[in-house]
Amino acid sequence: MRHVAPTEAGAFTGRHMLMIMIAFFAVVIAVNVTMATVARTSWTGLVVANSYVASQEFNGRLAAARAQAGLGWTASLVIEHGEAHLTVFDRDKRAAPIRTASLALRSPATDSKDRTVVLERNADGFRGRVDLADGQWVVEIEAGMADGGIWRETRRMRLVQGSWR
Repeated sequence: MRHVAPTEAGAFTGRHMLMIMIAFFAVVIAVNVTMATVARTSWTGLVVANSYVASQEFNGRLAAARAQAGLGWTASLVIEHGEAHLTVFDRDKRAAPIRTASLALRSPATDSKDRTVVLERNADGFRGRVDLADGQWVVEIEAGMADGGIWRETRRMRLVQGSWR
């Protein structure tokens, strides 16, 4: 029978290597789970046909947004059970002079689900049918103003059981 000599105090053993490997993979797994969670719950970006063209239009869109903000208009958009209700208010909380309204509905992940819905005028604003799957959506409200201009507002929403407010 062979006798195994005890190891020196403080010597690197197989048990130490095992602990290092377990710690290494635990850190890798924890980082991956954290990053996946952050990616799933955060802004997913937008799909554009040409990012170069979108970047060139940025300053013009920024100037238009500043001019629009000066109007002081706000929109109330409710989507429930496949029906969208839109009312646009002026600075004094009266109905803004809007002739037409539409919603551009975009999925942040893919453009295959994107659609535009033209809303019809009713007694208290505009209304239209929207058939959307539950999940994340970007909604661009586009309203044709009485003076011929266009008023736009973009919102991020999460549709749950067919409803969003």
